[in-house]
Amino acid sequence: MGVLQEDRGTARGRRPAATAGVTTVSVRAVGTATPAAFRALGVFAAVRGGGVLVLAAGAWWADKSPVKVLGGSWDSVWYLHIAAHGYGRTQMWPVTGSVQSDYAFFPLYPYLVGLAGGTPAAALLVAWTAAALAAVGVYKIGERLLGPRGGLLLVALWAVLPHSVVLTLGYTEALLTALAAWSLYAVLTGRWLWAAGLAILAGLTRPTGIAVAAAVSVVAFHEVLLRRSRAPEVWAAGVLAPAGWAAYVVAVGVRTGDPLGGYFEVQSRWGSRFDFGGGALRSAEKVLTGGNVPLATTATVFVLAAAGLLAILLALDRMPLPVLVYTGVLMVITYGGAGFFESKPRFLVPAFPLLLPVAAVMARARHGTAVMLTAGLAGLSYGYGVYLLLVAKVPL
Repeated sequence: MGVLQEDRGTARGRRPAATAGVTTVSVRAVGTATPAAFRALGVFAAVRGGGVLVLAAGAWWADKSPVKVLGGSWDSVWYLHIAAHGYGRTQMWPVTGSVQSDYAFFPLYPYLVGLAGGTPAAALLVAWTAAALAAVGVYKIGERLLGPRGGLLLVALWAVLPHSVVLTLGYTEALLTALAAWSLYAVLTGRWLWAAGLAILAGLTRPTGIAVAAAVSVVAFHEVLLRRSRAPEVWAAGVLAPAGWAAYVVAVGVRTGDPLGGYFEVQSRWGSRFDFGGGALRSAEKVLTGGNVPLATTATVFVLAAAGLLAILLALDRMPLPVLVYTGVLMVITYGGAGFFESKPRFLVPAFPLLLPVAAVMARARHGTAVMLTAGLAGLSYGYGVYLLLVAKVPL
């Protein structure tokens, strides 16, 4: 099976429908939900649903409310407060002298949670709905590049990541992945305004949402500058895609009295700044030289594995440009940012294209082998999810 299904026509001598990984398909093909897409959603629901049941059982055993554990842990508390009361909360830490502001959190997810009721259950409703949309979007990308079986396996692998528990928590990773996957799919199918609109929303979801905008803008300007496209929607997409991210960053800057630097100062007070990977390298070095910290060890393995998968992704023939840009920018931000090292695997959960090489290999394996491997990884993911939320004493 080739890396790109859409390139088979080129091998037969036909001219590609578009360039730079951008192709056009019929309205009927895009608008029709295939049975395989429903199977992909079923696979995701079964895998992550099992994780929710395991986590709920662990919460009951620990005499905790499953809904509160899933919908009101760590960052979820900040989102719920924003949903109920708006922005303006600060948390002071006398020991370190740091002052953490809720302006560090982007507004789309808490806004949707507020619309749904502002409770932990509402936070889960929004997150789970986003996760379902993300699963179908991930499948559509995988189907386009690897075929239907590869698409199903891409969804399965994404669902069994060690930190995939965040896809069923009151967190923003599921929402960002949904917006990213469908924005990338819109670019690949030539729907520029849809791609830009989804990129704008992604930019209002998380700081790393700028990676979606980068993918749309880079490909749009590639079409304009190198392919001499004069289509107004391509120009518009390239210009508008970063608007959501930029608008929130500037808005926080205005509220804090520094329009260009205010948001980054807020992030700095959380210990998050761009240090070109220095902090990540120091943390990984501690682990590799004998530091026995379980979460840091897992994070190091995950981060190193992601770097290897990115190298493979870059080496693959004819991987679409928007997929490469999105994944590359997301990883640069994650690797280059200082902050809580153990959270980096969570930040990489939306980087689902990293799993394309693995899904391609598994697609050539026997059905039973693929099922057994997925089931084994799911079990490990369940256990690690329980450890992260109920055993570990550090934020996720």
